[in-house]
Amino acid sequence: MFTGLIREIANVTRFDGKTLTLNSKYKPNTGDSIAINGACLTVTEVFNSGFSVELTYESQKLLATEHLRGNVHIEPAMQLGDRVEGHIVQGHIDCTGILKSITKQKDGVDFFIEIDSEFLNLVIEKGSVAVDGISLTINDVDKNGFRLTIINYTMNNTLFSSYKIGRRVNIETDMFARYIFSMLNTKKEPSWRDIDYISALY
Repeated sequence: MFTGLIREIANVTRFDGKTLTLNSKYKPNTGDSIAINGACLTVTEVFNSGFSVELTYESQKLLATEHLRGNVHIEPAMQLGDRVEGHIVQGHIDCTGILKSITKQKDGVDFFIEIDSEFLNLVIEKGSVAVDGISLTINDVDKNGFRLTIINYTMNNTLFSSYKIGRRVNIETDMFARYIFSMLNTKKEPSWRDIDYISALY
């Protein structure tokens, strides 16, 4: 589990399509989970200047791998007892979105992201979403996608300041929205165990 708060911007030193090697201040252990641009990946090698992770074939198909170069967001997995300061993020990317517009506002910058219609049922106004691993609040939703306002702090401390129209971004919808939508759209009635499980997640 993650919180959607970026802990470091690391630098990619090599990516061959399967193994991604990063120069990073953070020192994980082999086998640790770490989110790279929002995707939960496993550390396969650790060395003095950083570490490597491995992408499965499924990850290679789903993620915006063209951005696994230059700088990337990283967040280590939560430890037991950590505060949840963003929202609960699994690091399981649902889809990629496309940045369609960028509009400067007084208190930040508006980004409109278009996603496939099948995922719009999991995106709600004032709900949470993770974009490239960043926990964000959705301003509003239309038939094509959703609008976010990125505050100046986030612009200055993430890669959002470098994003351009047309960029693909990794999208993880809210975990609770996924569970509830799945339960309400199956023929099977939810059991008390199902309800207890969702309650425990809160």
